[in-house]
Amino acid sequence: MTVTKVENPWVAKADAVAHSVLARHANDVDDMGRWPAESVAALGEAGLLGLTVPAALGGAGAGPTTFTAVTSALAAQCASTAMIYLMHVCATQVMVRAPSFPLREGLLKRIATGRHLGTLAFSEKGSRSHFWAPVSQVVLEGDRHLLSADKSWVTSAGHADIYIINTRASRAVELTDSTLYYVPGDTPGMSISGDFNGMGLRGNGSAPMRLEKVAVPTSHRVCDDGAGFPLMMEAVLPWFQVGSAAVSLGIARAATAGIRQHLLASKLEHLHQPLASLMNLRARLAQMQIAVDTHAAFLADISHRMEEGDPNVLLAVLESKAAAAEMALQVTDLAMRTGGGACFSRHLSVERNFRDARASAVMAPTTDVLHDFIGKALLDMPLF
Repeated sequence: MTVTKVENPWVAKADAVAHSVLARHANDVDDMGRWPAESVAALGEAGLLGLTVPAALGGAGAGPTTFTAVTSALAAQCASTAMIYLMHVCATQVMVRAPSFPLREGLLKRIATGRHLGTLAFSEKGSRSHFWAPVSQVVLEGDRHLLSADKSWVTSAGHADIYIINTRASRAVELTDSTLYYVPGDTPGMSISGDFNGMGLRGNGSAPMRLEKVAVPTSHRVCDDGAGFPLMMEAVLPWFQVGSAAVSLGIARAATAGIRQHLLASKLEHLHQPLASLMNLRARLAQMQIAVDTHAAFLADISHRMEEGDPNVLLAVLESKAAAAEMALQVTDLAMRTGGGACFSRHLSVERNFRDARASAVMAPTTDVLHDFIGKALLDMPLF
């Protein structure tokens, strides 16, 4: 019996936008280190910014399985845009899972129309990649909540409409006693502390942000005072983990496809043979494809378990980002060596894939931190 694969319409739409828009601007975005305005606008027009917004609020109501497939498709053409998208979805999920947030429905409806872009501002200069432990602390003045912080590497800094800010609660005692706030992008007191000039993901607008006595009303508090950490663990950690893994997967998939095309198109003219005739190069391509397919299956399984509400999925969620990041490093390294001078001279997009793949390992939670978390989980030790 022949089984016909049913194509997910959102993944098909993402793939179409990725090829028609993201791919067209990816090299320029990377070369100039510029914000991919055309690509982000295309995501909004396609309805992809509202992918995980509940259907009752105008979104698609999609879960992790569709989200990771969409993000991977975007990353295969422009990893910078995919990272912007990942942080947008994480900010969206914070609001989706905060039913007591007074502005929740209105903001989610606007996101669903494609008019609002969100992001997270968690990591701070003082606590570095330990995003769950901010050093800043909110100051309460009646209904005014004053936020002052030096945020590190905020994706979409200066471009987002919605910032979800993490800060220590007004009466914090423990490191994890935090509160989340919604801060509109045009709020006075927020400033960008510098441009992003990274090795990879050069268009994701990741820059330090300073908040100087930014005043917001109580209605902008996303959760109860001190309840930020549980919300981050429920909404941000799992979606960021699998989303980051999807970005790494898309990058590795692009590098593999790029090398395949290179081996087919390039020739050893003196031998009248394509590069594909060399056994060692075919073997490297095979290694790359096996790694990509293995991690694609692993990520699909984790995403499905998240949707099913598997109570034992946390370990696999922690593994997802670390495993995919290491896989992308290995695959893009193989790709560079297989493509040789064509890659090194930047005649192939594989060189961009190689640089973009390096970001995940040092992005909080870093691979080293995740390995520690995984070890703790295996030994029945508390993660924090």
